[in-house]
Amino acid sequence: MIVSALLTSVGINLALCLLFFTLYSILRKQPSYLNVYSPRSVAAKEELEESNKFNFERLLPTAGWVRRAWQPSEDELLSVTSLDAVVFMRIFIFSLRVFGFAGIVGILVLLPINYLGNQLNRDFDISDLPSKSLDSFSISNVNVGSKWLWVHFCAAYIFTGVVCYLLYYEYSFISSKRIAHFYSSKPQPHQFTVLVRAVPVSSGSSCSETVENFFTEYYPSTYLSHSMVRRTNKLQRLTSDAGKLYRKLVRLRSETNTQQRLRCDGCWGLFGRKVDVLDHYGKKLDDLEDNVRMEQSSVAGKEVGAAFVSFKSRLGAAVALHIQQGANPTEWVTERAPEPQDVHWPFFSASFIKRRISKLVVVVAYTALTILFLIPVVIVQGLTHLEQLEAWFPFLKSVLDLTVVSEVITGYLPSLILQLFLSFVPPIMIMLSSMEGYISFSQIQKSACGKMLWFTIWNIFLANTLSGTVLYRFNIFLEPKKIPGILADAVPAQFLNVYAPKYETDGKFWPTVHNSTIFALVLMHIIAIGMFGLKKVPLASSLTIPLPILTLLFNEYCRKRFLPIFKAYPAECLIKKDREDENDPRISAFYEKLSTAYRDPALMPMHHPRSTDGHSTPLLQAGV
Repeated sequence: MIVSALLTSVGINLALCLLFFTLYSILRKQPSYLNVYSPRSVAAKEELEESNKFNFERLLPTAGWVRRAWQPSEDELLSVTSLDAVVFMRIFIFSLRVFGFAGIVGILVLLPINYLGNQLNRDFDISDLPSKSLDSFSISNVNVGSKWLWVHFCAAYIFTGVVCYLLYYEYSFISSKRIAHFYSSKPQPHQFTVLVRAVPVSSGSSCSETVENFFTEYYPSTYLSHSMVRRTNKLQRLTSDAGKLYRKLVRLRSETNTQQRLRCDGCWGLFGRKVDVLDHYGKKLDDLEDNVRMEQSSVAGKEVGAAFVSFKSRLGAAVALHIQQGANPTEWVTERAPEPQDVHWPFFSASFIKRRISKLVVVVAYTALTILFLIPVVIVQGLTHLEQLEAWFPFLKSVLDLTVVSEVITGYLPSLILQLFLSFVPPIMIMLSSMEGYISFSQIQKSACGKMLWFTIWNIFLANTLSGTVLYRFNIFLEPKKIPGILADAVPAQFLNVYAPKYETDGKFWPTVHNSTIFALVLMHIIAIGMFGLKKVPLASSLTIPLPILTLLFNEYCRKRFLPIFKAYPAECLIKKDREDENDPRISAFYEKLSTAYRDPALMPMHHPRSTDGHSTPLLQAGV
């Protein structure tokens, strides 16, 4: 890619940013979009100073929201939203600091050194800068054996040191915030609850009775209650269908034109007699609710060998979580309970064999997706090299010779195509992760983030960068010593209103960011070792070898120092909070809510207004 193509891409992206900025500034002020841009305010039923009357000011873009978005402190943000929102903001701040420092060093120090070399650029001519290849600004342009390569060596050490310092600072900061948030938070159901699987049911007693007898005997002072997990697959489908049908009814009731509610009752609504769909859907909803009630009454005996067991103290739940419960380690298996609204219920009903098969299917599907994505990656690489594109499509040569066309194709079109294909990947990763048997939405999204990370490393970095070499030289992986050399040769060539969390992880996503950064640093070190070797500076290559070792030692220290805080709260914190609860008069009311907090939503009453009489008639509820 040449410099002018890069500048064209930058210009197009800046124009699009300005366009989206303007659209957002206008749309956020429209009353019809309040549910999109201010869902927290709508959910809290706050009085919004908006009217349905036409106001010309709403059509004018304003930038005041940018200033207001940066005004709240982290403590204010934490009090309004959640710790996850604060951690998410810290990720942005950390990224800006890293890229800001890298940009200063790269643009002011390394880029001029690279451009002044003559390994690729024999003639120095600043007037011909727009037509220069970007390779002229890379380390590839530095002469072999040049002393200027030691500047790159120093930059690698300095950059690694700065990033490690920032990582340590953020890890320490977020850890302290996590502890402080725990001390200031109200009692939460998941802090007092564990999930127990593989309950051994004896003959003559139900699974629920077995759970109650076991924990009453071995945890007499701390056991509070339990909620059994039941097979509700069919019930979940029925309640989902009923919810969709009810939402259709709500939309139809809002229509003032009665003619729009008249449709044919035949195939696809094209044939048969005309009926009022409001009455038609109302009767269907009545039938669905009857089926839900029947299924709820029959599902009472369909117990799964799993239960949410709640305790009277956080320490009691922690003891049950971390100590083996029975002599047989495959029975009475405990794991941390997610928040009630974070529970992913479908896979509780799946058998062990189904879960294992699902994991295998996910591995195969993920591998296939990663391989198939090489097709758009190769296409993108072809667009960045006009000579390759002309070889593929000779009839386009006259068009590609036009300067504007070539700059748009090589500078902007590749990134656009790649981003369009990438937009389909995250939903697919979430779908695959949801099939693996995780018990919470947060675990599903964390797994999807891991899949997305490795997918990006392979397809966007390695395959995209090395498509001209490694894709056609798979045997390179049979010689690991050559990998650094190949990499070195090829590489250079707003929350307060919008953020409405569905669950809270207390900042558990930060270790993923930390580990990803460490991986990127080590990969950079490997590339640097190979690059210095290719540039005939063996001493610099040898002196770079300690850098990844030191980085991994730093990472191990962070794992020992901070990671346990993100896995579980220490006994010191749990006991302090439990002692505070002993003097809290509201704790008894919390215990009452805790006994029903982990009841399957499919077993709860449905409060859909009847289509025939318009009154709210709750369904019967099956006993748990």
